[in-house]
Amino acid sequence: MTPIVWLTRLLVGAYPQWKGCSPSDHQRIYFANHTSHLDTIVLWSSLPKEMRGHTRPVAARDYWGETANSIRKRIAKELNVVLVDRRRTEHSDPMEPLRECLREGSSMIIFPEGTRRPQPLPSQFKSGIWRLAREFPDVELIPVYIENLHRSMPKGSFIPVPTICSVRFGAPLPFTPEDPKEEFLERAREAVIHLSEQ
Repeated sequence: MTPIVWLTRLLVGAYPQWKGCSPSDHQRIYFANHTSHLDTIVLWSSLPKEMRGHTRPVAARDYWGETANSIRKRIAKELNVVLVDRRRTEHSDPMEPLRECLREGSSMIIFPEGTRRPQPLPSQFKSGIWRLAREFPDVELIPVYIENLHRSMPKGSFIPVPTICSVRFGAPLPFTPEDPKEEFLERAREAVIHLSEQ
């Protein structure tokens, strides 16, 4: 067990509950609610050791990348984070690092709300997950609900408060490339909300 996984489980538990699927080497996109900077670490740490090596979280470059402090940089390196530039420029495509991750065969952890929300249920999802699902239809879409982290380390806090957190993995989300964007995004969001009720 790595120090990051050990410390995460000590502080918040990060107990996995496989509700609708089982651990698998199948390429997946895990999509979850986003309430804390700990979400990335907690979800990754809850995966079995053999899956963590080929599952890459997506995170903002401005927080985890070049301008981050040494601790965040070290965590980003340990988790092999996919860094995304949230500042759009004329010639940049923030989706390209995600496509590259999937093209290389890795699984991915994303937070479709796009930013943290200090609330137990997710807000509206942005369209990135729909675009990825259309371009990579063979990748499984696994909804995940992370419980209690909005209490452990809410937005604006710097030190986590020890608590018990569970990570619930749901059944693969059915999808076809013909699914309308708004319908798919709401269905994906409802899949995460459904896990919050279990």
